[in-house]
Amino acid sequence: MKSELSRNGTNHYENVACPFCGILCDDLDIGPSGDGLKVLKNGCSKSVAGFERPLSEPKPQVDGKDVSLDEAINAAARLIKESRLPIFGGLGTDVDGVRAAIALAEKGGGVVDHALSEAQYRNFRVLQNSGWVLTTLTEARNRADLFIVAGSEIHKLHPRFFERVVCNEASMFSDNPAKRTVVFLGEGLDQSAVSGKRIGEVVTIPAKADRIAEILDAMRAMNKGGKISGDTIAGLPRGVIEDLLARCKAASYGVIIWAPPSLSFANADLTVQAISEFVKEINLTSRFAGLSLGGNDGATSAGAVCSWQSGYPLRISFASGKPDYDPERYSATKLLAAKEADLLLWLSSFSNEIAPPETDATLIFLGAPGIKSPRTPKVYIPIGTPGVDHAGTMVRVDNVVSLPLRRLRESKLPSAANVLEKIEAAL
Repeated sequence: MKSELSRNGTNHYENVACPFCGILCDDLDIGPSGDGLKVLKNGCSKSVAGFERPLSEPKPQVDGKDVSLDEAINAAARLIKESRLPIFGGLGTDVDGVRAAIALAEKGGGVVDHALSEAQYRNFRVLQNSGWVLTTLTEARNRADLFIVAGSEIHKLHPRFFERVVCNEASMFSDNPAKRTVVFLGEGLDQSAVSGKRIGEVVTIPAKADRIAEILDAMRAMNKGGKISGDTIAGLPRGVIEDLLARCKAASYGVIIWAPPSLSFANADLTVQAISEFVKEINLTSRFAGLSLGGNDGATSAGAVCSWQSGYPLRISFASGKPDYDPERYSATKLLAAKEADLLLWLSSFSNEIAPPETDATLIFLGAPGIKSPRTPKVYIPIGTPGVDHAGTMVRVDNVVSLPLRRLRESKLPSAANVLEKIEAAL
């Protein structure tokens, strides 16, 4: 995948990295359109909504009234200083923005959490407890001949995933790559993007999402020679599950794909664990791997930066003067619901999907213009979008590469990192 950005003509950029989902597709062409931008090539619904959002440069506000940036920064610093327990949440920003948020939380004695961390913890718990075997986007794109989509709306979260990884016709390792089988393990999953010469067979197994773990555990037992009684497994004909196991054993390189945000049911981390344990065990005789997607709104970058800065993933508190990790106690959602936190600084520079939650806590909102707050914040500071209004870096969803983002238009909007650093300096 290309990551270098080149310029072709006036304000026409090629091989642009798109920050609006965790895949970070880096092959877009972006050109001018009036005072804004237009996606000219290789776009999707998310990239169009993000890049073509009209340029707006509203004033910072305190109590709903326009003020200077310095006044807003000083007001935010004062509120943080007076707060009993501030939360630095949302974290919809790039690597530098997360770095600055953690530095501010450390100085202000607050809690750090991403808006999408509840979904991420469906993965984190499994990684911490038992580990896993994962592949990368590039490895899956070039080697896999069997893809199993486990209960996840991949096309909704990542509109170009199938095009880029599953349906691509070329391979680095073969001039005539084998056809691929794609299995949709779940009810009502969008299959519309699975097409093309590379696709050999599309299989639908309408399992209920909360019973996918049962299917995988049964296949683990059968793979070991164990006996499973009954004519059905997880409400499906036994033969369907036996056929799926046979496909897995026959694959030269199989990949099970899931997206934690889609597994929104009780104890969904047990499904991730079932996937991981199946992959580890079938690897004894076949080549298999997992591939976790998601990571939108900078979630992957937030988790990565938090880990290398503090030694812990998200949900850490600096209230004691040092990093204190507790994934249950320091959930921003739980702290706000229990009214244990009295201030929320919310960062959202990509989309309305992580708008500030309803809360009685004092709200400081750093958001890109067009991203709405459910109520008038105490302090509002408009910020730019990484990869549009300013340069930056983001970590791709598979955690193996960081991609550079470039400034594509003239904008006076400051970056989240710049604003947070100024607030820290004012404390």
